[in-house]
Amino acid sequence: MLIDPEQVRPADLYQTMIRLIAPRPIAWIGTVSSDGVPNLAPYSFFSGVTSRPPTLMFSSVSRPDGSLKDSVANILATGEFTVNVVPHRLAEAMLATSAEFPSEIDEFRACDIASAPGERIAAPRVLESPAHFECRLMQTVPIGQGAGSATIVIGRIVAIRVADEMLGADGFADMGRLDLVGRLGGDAYATTRDRFERKRPS
Repeated sequence: MLIDPEQVRPADLYQTMIRLIAPRPIAWIGTVSSDGVPNLAPYSFFSGVTSRPPTLMFSSVSRPDGSLKDSVANILATGEFTVNVVPHRLAEAMLATSAEFPSEIDEFRACDIASAPGERIAAPRVLESPAHFECRLMQTVPIGQGAGSATIVIGRIVAIRVADEMLGADGFADMGRLDLVGRLGGDAYATTRDRFERKRPS
């Protein structure tokens, strides 16, 4: 089947894309508004960019009226954000924060999620997350206009925290211990427990 994106309803095109661009890691983004209101929301259009300089990105689709979501608005206002990884045991809490909350509501408090300040930035992190990145805004890239438009946020990583118990014998984060979840299509998710290993050609 050949799909012409221009001939498909936006909702159907979205479902097609998320079922094929999978699995996707989840960035649980912590920010704070210029008025001091914390915000927490998950984004699965998320990836690393490069390690030199240490950089990551996520994409936030705008609201139906074309306005920015709170995460992006806060990042533009303060220039900072955290990216918290999501282990399976925190999946339900992560899903709770995906609901639409008014801008004046603190999702950490509303969803009973413990927070802590960053080490090098003011944006909050998820206390129970086994690892997080602290980022400063490098740039944003607007994509499209109006409903369905998006903003790509590119952040410079200024600190990374990994819980000691998540480290393997090699000193790096152990994927099995982390037990991270990834987004698939529809309501489906995957975990890093089910995986295989292969060496790349030299």
